[in-house]
Amino acid sequence: MTVRPTTANDIHAQANATEQENMLVATDSNALKESNDNRHGAATTARQWQVLSQLQRNRWVGTTHIYEQLMMAGFDISLRTVQRDLNALAKRFPIEKNNANPQGWRWKEDAPLQSLPHMNLSQAVAFNMVEANLTQLLPPVILDELFPWFDLARRQLKNSKVTHSWIDRVRIEPATQPLIAPHIDLDSKDNIYHALFYQLQINACYTRSNKSEASEYTLNPIAIIQRGVIIYLLATRTDDPDVIIRTFALHRFDSVEILESTAQTPENFQLDTYLDEGSMGFSHPFFGELAERGKNTTIELQFTQQAGRSLTESKLSDDQVVIANDDGTLTIKATVNLTSQLVWWLRGFGNGLLDAKPELLYQAVLDKPRATTNTDSDV
Repeated sequence: MTVRPTTANDIHAQANATEQENMLVATDSNALKESNDNRHGAATTARQWQVLSQLQRNRWVGTTHIYEQLMMAGFDISLRTVQRDLNALAKRFPIEKNNANPQGWRWKEDAPLQSLPHMNLSQAVAFNMVEANLTQLLPPVILDELFPWFDLARRQLKNSKVTHSWIDRVRIEPATQPLIAPHIDLDSKDNIYHALFYQLQINACYTRSNKSEASEYTLNPIAIIQRGVIIYLLATRTDDPDVIIRTFALHRFDSVEILESTAQTPENFQLDTYLDEGSMGFSHPFFGELAERGKNTTIELQFTQQAGRSLTESKLSDDQVVIANDDGTLTIKATVNLTSQLVWWLRGFGNGLLDAKPELLYQAVLDKPRATTNTDSDV
């Protein structure tokens, strides 16, 4: 085989090929470096955004706390990285540090609100629980503003360990038999909440529990109360000269029109006082003959030890007294309001309730259930 000698052209061609190959390698290397830089930059931005979201305006937040929150959010970083982030962010954002040990950071007092970033994990948990438990009691004007925050909270918690360590481990369970909430006309509900929020009167078509046809009322909305799965409106009727506060179940409203006239609230009305007086417990026909329908009545209950044990931990009233009797029974003395709710609750003890005073209360518990109408209610 004859070997052809290498010429100058061959050397030049080989050099060009090698140069092109080096250029391709360099290009690939630069592209890879640029891609890595982009990913690193995005990760840094997300991390620093989360760092800013931990800061508050009026309270110092420790660097260690911020580090722990970022770790819970899934960032695999060191405490030193958080410290470097904070020092870098302080050059671009109105944040400041103190001279304490350990060091704390916060937003400056004159920091514009728009500088504050999205919610941190603690806030996300709070918004998530508000959405789960309180949306039924919030007016549309507030819900409309909160829905974006609810959505942000869900996305914030989606990949967070907090979702498993708290949200999935906390529930509110009713103390009574769970019931399915009745259907509420959403337009009526929205109008009622709107009128209550802006203190306006409403014109309503409402079907009472003992009627088959709706009646029309002009109402002064006073308050919203959720009792179990039922939501009630407290209101007075404009055609009532006695200005009695009545309860209206929201699911019984057929239609509601908001009026331009201002709603009138009874003078000196306090919602907490109204509830403390047992007005939402609904009166019982047995107690109608008592002074003030049995409000603030001293009762004496005798239980078996097993039945009455729970009342040694959860009181009926602040003045409750528990007496352990020689025969092994428990006597409970307390001051309460005599209501249908109290009667229903005592019936739940069955044979565990041995006696009750006043005698009228025990008769109400032992007798067959009667119609429990409330003269101050339109339920």
